[in-house]
Formats: sequence, structure tokens, C-alpha cells
Amino acid sequence: MKQTTKMSRAISQLEHIYNVLNVDFYNGELPTPVITVQSRPGTYGHCTRGKVWRRRDETAYELNIAAEVLNLPIEETLDTILHEMVHLYCRENEIQETSRGGSYHNKRFKFIAETHGLHCVPCGQSGWNTAPTDELVEYALSKGWSEISLGRDGIAFTQTTGTSSQGGRRPSSTRKLACPICGQSVRATKAVNILCGDCLVRMVEV
Repeated sequence: MKQTTKMSRAISQLEHIYNVLNVDFYNGELPTPVITVQSRPGTYGHCTRGKVWRRRDETAYELNIAAEVLNLPIEETLDTILHEMVHLYCRENEIQETSRGGSYHNKRFKFIAETHGLHCVPCGQSGWNTAPTDELVEYALSKGWSEISLGRDGIAFTQTTGTSSQGGRRPSSTRKLACPICGQSVRATKAVNILCGDCLVRMVEV
């Protein structure tokens, strides 16, 4: 699988993922935001409270993925996008899902998240947060999506709008295998024996 190492391709991939998630988890009912990648030390992502972008005669929300976590495993990226889609859903339906300046995610957030394919965990002063599940990993694999091989070096974060370190980070349940010759890679949820179709050599776990 071709690696995503250019920002233009990364944004295109994120936009495609959002559109598919919107159909699969929200019946295509959510508006299309402007997806950005910006440096946001301390978070995985955010969704603006209002429609801050203008395109022709329309306005749009901004959904941002932090540049420092852009290259995390794909299930983390999906969890972050879905997490921010919960906020977008609440903006559109005038639901107060957070307090304390948006840092506390209440039971309304938990309910909406869990009814749209997410798993919530308690995170102390952050209230409820989301965490990737094996089902989300399998979903990503079924779509043929892989992680983005591009990320910004930055300061380690301690608080996120995706998975919170206060609640403990969940180790990835996937394995990454790569061809030792051409570098093409795949992900799997269990031990597998795979040959690279181009080089006809066995892929190795990396």
C-alpha cells in the first residue's frame, strides 16, 4: 500500500475518511467541515464551535487533526475524527455536551458517542473520553486504510480531545508488516504470513 507522505495527500485521505464515516455512522447527515492539520500540542484534534470558514456562499466548521499525532495508528485517527464528529453533531443539534471551556465531556457526550460507534472511558477532570476498539481496527482494515506516514515533531502531550492520557493509553492491537525490499506495508490484527506481491518476499513485522 502506497504510503501517505505528502500533506496534500494526507488532507485528501482525511477528507475521504470523514465522508465515509459520515455515511456509515451518521447516515450522511453531518455537514462537511473544512479539515485542517495544525500544530496543537496537548490535543489530538478539535472541532470549532461555529462555522468559521467561508467557501463561496456557504460557511463551514473546522475539524482539525493535530500535526503532532497525524502519523499515529489509523485506529487512533479514526477515533479522533469520530470524537470530533460527536462535537459537530452536538453543535448542529444544540446539545450542550461539554463544560469548563470545553474541557469536560459530560454524559450527553458519552451517550451520543456510544450511539455512534465509539467506546467511552472515564478520564477524571476531563469527564468522558473516547478510545479505539478492536472493532474500529477491523473497520479500518476492511476499508483498506493505513496510517499517514507524516507527522510533526513536537512536545509530548498530556491532555487530548481524543484518547486522554489521564485515562491511560490503550496499546495498539494491530501489527504492521513491511516488505524488506520495497517497504510497502500492511496492518493486521493477528499474526499472519504475507508475501509482497511486487517483490515476492515475505513481509516482516516492524
